[in-house]
Amino acid sequence: MKKSIFMFLAKINRTLLPSYSKKQLDLSKATKLQMAIIGWRYFVTTNAID
Repeated sequence: MKKSIFMFLAKINRTLLPSYSKKQLDLSKATKLQMAIIGWRYFVTTNAID
């Protein structure tokens, strides 16, 4: 059940949140909000894969 929730969240992330890797964002110049979005996407992705 946990994995299915994270799979659903991953789909929502893909549609709603911006992809900073496609925009080639420099992490040293990222704002706190951008870093929070990157962290959230990483957290959801790693839990969806397991």
